[in-house]
Amino acid sequence: MTLIKNISGFRGTVGGPPKENLTPFDIVTSVSAFCKFLIEKYNTKELIITTGRDGRASGENFHTIVNRTISLMGIDVIDTGLSTTPTLCWGVLTNDSNGGIMITASHNPEEYNGLKFFNEDGEFLSREDMNKVIKYSNSTNFEYQNTMGLGSIKIYDNLIEDHVHEILNLDIIPVEKIRSMDINVVVDGINSGGAIAIPLLLDKLSIKYKLINGEISGKFSHTPEPLAENLTQLSEEVIKHKADFGIAVDPDVDRLVFFDEKGIIFGEEYTQVVCSDYVLSNKKGNTVSTLSSSNAMKDITMKHGCEYFHTAVGEMNVVKKMKEVNAVVGGEGGGGIIYPDLHYGRDALIGTALFLSLLTTTKEKVSEIKKRYSLYFMSKLKIKLSIDLDVDSILSGISEKYSKYNPILIDGVFIDFESSWVHLRKSNTEPIIRIFTESKSKEEADKLAKEFYDIVNSLS
Repeated sequence: MTLIKNISGFRGTVGGPPKENLTPFDIVTSVSAFCKFLIEKYNTKELIITTGRDGRASGENFHTIVNRTISLMGIDVIDTGLSTTPTLCWGVLTNDSNGGIMITASHNPEEYNGLKFFNEDGEFLSREDMNKVIKYSNSTNFEYQNTMGLGSIKIYDNLIEDHVHEILNLDIIPVEKIRSMDINVVVDGINSGGAIAIPLLLDKLSIKYKLINGEISGKFSHTPEPLAENLTQLSEEVIKHKADFGIAVDPDVDRLVFFDEKGIIFGEEYTQVVCSDYVLSNKKGNTVSTLSSSNAMKDITMKHGCEYFHTAVGEMNVVKKMKEVNAVVGGEGGGGIIYPDLHYGRDALIGTALFLSLLTTTKEKVSEIKKRYSLYFMSKLKIKLSIDLDVDSILSGISEKYSKYNPILIDGVFIDFESSWVHLRKSNTEPIIRIFTESKSKEEADKLAKEFYDIVNSLS
């Protein structure tokens, strides 16, 4: 995979030639670029950067390089070790750091790794700021310190526990009611930070659980993106252990997916729906999600008499819109939930706590809870991009062809038909075009996705 640098961070396959893949050289230049950006922003080297990593085999080596590079730039480091992205974001905010770096490739397979950069609020950098970091990373114009000017490196290895403690202190989480529930769950920790963080949360809430894929070996037991086809083991274990539901996360724990007691996926699109339902039942306000999110999010918001807003795909875009409209909850359709009273970042830990909170309000099984919400079906396809493919021209052609439907062009092309929609966009993290469709039946969603898959191929 070509090394990708964009607003979501830097990501690529590990090893190979520098500047083509993710190598130690690229780690040094990328981290140095981020440090240079912060030094210019604050006009000082007296700064703090909080760092963490997921459970990938390359993570520990890269983490050492990251920490040492920051120190050589004269900046202090708070090293949280094996962590989660939401934990790191919350830690940056609460520990008065000037920025954060998470070493992760999120939901990508184990041969990938990457860097996510965060500002002093534990949020993704703005597009403008990230473009500066990208520009700096393409040069070698850095000034490193002598032995008298090195930054310190301090270990903070209990940040996850502090993060969980903060979640349980939120007024919206009925801790004692959750502790009184007699339920058991199965957790897929995908051999990364989730194998530590989710069990810690459940332990604090006195929830019985079985952990699978809990060994942090650097090897993922299955493709880590939390989709139904990758989570067959979790489905089987839920049924085998007669669990009340199942929990799956991705390697850096910003995505969250539930399974019902029958071993059927609740749907990554419905994570934000069910969590938002609980939040809006206790706290009225606006909600925000992306163009590629299910209409079920809009429906549940309107059911509570509140206003829904959509935005381009990407956590940065969601957060920006949430702040603009003072949203009380938001997220993305891929299993991301953002609860701003904690922090502005997708967080599977707060999502799990909100879901457990909802369960205290009903005696319904999880499969029955799903029936409360508008039933939509989504289809998702990918088209791999060739180097010379003019994607913008293809998307422009599709937009013109369907102009009578007034397509939304803020993030690729979004076309809203009478009873379905399609969204085509370039991925921020992979060299692909993503095709999302939604309809009232699985057959219609699949048909629509295939139709636009063929259209894109005919234009390429």
